[in-house]
Amino acid sequence: MLSFEQIKELIDLIAERRLQGLELERAGFRLKIDGQAPPVVAAPVPAPAVPAAPAAAAAVPAAAPAAGAPAAAAPSPAEGAHIVTSPIVGTFYRASSPNADPFVSVGSRVRKGQVLCIIEAMKLMNEIESDVDGEVVEIYPQNAQAVEFGEPLFAIRTD
Repeated sequence: MLSFEQIKELIDLIAERRLQGLELERAGFRLKIDGQAPPVVAAPVPAPAVPAAPAAAAAVPAAAPAAGAPAAAAPSPAEGAHIVTSPIVGTFYRASSPNADPFVSVGSRVRKGQVLCIIEAMKLMNEIESDVDGEVVEIYPQNAQAVEFGEPLFAIRTD
């Protein structure tokens, strides 16, 4: 199931790119967003989060996409680092299974060709490999988060 923040990001992405809509079904959870009427779809989303604490939390995700999405904010913490981007649209996984250790963590040394993560797309598991030698300084998506083509996945400080 997607978190409120992930659903909000999807809505903002659909509105920003003026897409027709999106249908997502995963593990018995179904989400349909109609891109034809973004104000109608976006307005009800904050309504369930009316209490003070969730409303404050809802303001944070709204500010991040307005700043230019994670791609624009990404290079500043890892300035000068090599950015590994997603070659496909899918679901990002840090490990080969829920009980396995992550392939890499912040601070891990990696070699060119080493598996960094898996992106599931259409029930296929695609291993994403490092294209440089270096140290992982940032991991952008959360585990099991949907990622887009070209979205930053890792920042690696090269040797």
